[in-house]
Amino acid sequence: IVAAAPLLGSVPVASLVGVMLLVCQSTFNWSSLRLLNKIPKLDAFVIALVSIVTVQHDLAIAVLAGTVASALGFAWKQSTRLTASITTMDNKSSKLYKLNGPLFFGSTSQFMSIFPVKSDPDRVVLDFSNSNVMDHSALEAINALADQYDSAGKKIYLRHLSKDCTELLERMNSNDGAEGGSSGEAASPKYEVEMSTEIASG
Repeated sequence: IVAAAPLLGSVPVASLVGVMLLVCQSTFNWSSLRLLNKIPKLDAFVIALVSIVTVQHDLAIAVLAGTVASALGFAWKQSTRLTASITTMDNKSSKLYKLNGPLFFGSTSQFMSIFPVKSDPDRVVLDFSNSNVMDHSALEAINALADQYDSAGKKIYLRHLSKDCTELLERMNSNDGAEGGSSGEAASPKYEVEMSTEIASG
């Protein structure tokens, strides 16, 4: 190849482009295009995005764009998975919300929309046995919900929270109390962490 470099240099670029196009046409698995209708739309979008960015720029930028698009799509999909099964107990004097799905920054709005604070009874239980509290935004959402129930004169109970989440919530309330109180004492939490399977007495 080195010896024939002068000869190769005389080959028109247009001819080389034609050769490359024929190589691509013969090596590309055209039957794989039928799979685009069977795979998730997000995956099809990422494939198309990476292919276009690779041609327009380079492979490194294409991989970065595909990673970002996949991460955003995953966050959006997870944010719509949060639901709650609702059970009324004790002659409608208590209500149990059993959460299903992850609670994180992307699902906090969905989380807050689940609870009709004004029409709920005086005792409300949140069961996290099928839900994971994944970040600080989720803890802030729990605190914000507790504030709403407290303002309405109602009590909220948290059930099956992990030990780490319980400690973080207690620390957040302690910090709020230290900043807001002149005596420096921690403010009383607006919720109770419930260890048993029964609703705590007030």
